[in-house]
Amino acid sequence: MVVPEGFVLPPWYVVVPLAVVLLGTVALLWVLAPPVTDETVMAFVPWMMLGSTLYVLYQLEQFPSSLEALFSAPTVYVTTAAVAGLTWIAGSFLYAAGLQRSIERFVGIVGTGFAVVFATFTVLIGWQMGTFEPFWPVITVVVTGVVAAIAWVALSLWRTDVAAVTGVTGALVVFSHALDGVSTAIGYDILGVREDVPASAFILEVGEMLPTAGYIGGGWLFVLVKVVLALIIVSLFEEYVREEPRQARIVLGLIAAVGLGPGVHNILLFTVGVGA
Repeated sequence: MVVPEGFVLPPWYVVVPLAVVLLGTVALLWVLAPPVTDETVMAFVPWMMLGSTLYVLYQLEQFPSSLEALFSAPTVYVTTAAVAGLTWIAGSFLYAAGLQRSIERFVGIVGTGFAVVFATFTVLIGWQMGTFEPFWPVITVVVTGVVAAIAWVALSLWRTDVAAVTGVTGALVVFSHALDGVSTAIGYDILGVREDVPASAFILEVGEMLPTAGYIGGGWLFVLVKVVLALIIVSLFEEYVREEPRQARIVLGLIAAVGLGPGVHNILLFTVGVGA
């Protein structure tokens, strides 16, 4: 298996219009060329979380059959990206018309509104099912914060220029992949959740073969690999950010989304007791 289990390819009459909308959105953004700063990347964090939330709702079968194809994986991320891009375009026009003081604020507020509403809906479903359990999600976030902080401080001391140049975007990449690593490790070692991504499952299995597995499980190796890779990527992007800050931050933002999305997905699943 090359792709994770659960990935569904929607019918062509869903894929084609969605692809047209996404490509049109990207093309218009290319023409408008809105600025991309650390604040821009952070404004899209709620959208990254929204995509994962919508996928959890899909797994809970909360969408009508006529719409559920838009929220399967990986289509849900394309759907979310298209809506986020259109919101970015709307924010750019409102800013140009003097109706908004900040494009980033508009994008962030809209994304936060959507994310909060759907996340709350997800939690309420878990509460109604009697499976609501916030303990391990809270532990996951706390441990992630500690791990990411230690990693970022270490990078700041070792490569001061890297931390200074990549800034908040670089820190977000490290935190996002630490969240994915920690949530996956806790799910695998403590909650007994099966890992569907083949590469991740392989690393977890290798961790279980190490002498430390009997004491702390095998998930620690996955956390280490995720954090180290994030630090290496951020370090490699130093010159790119210096030379092409707009393009570099877009790519770093996408890399952060690859970690933050699965991490938030895991946390929400743990919260509603699905797969645990």
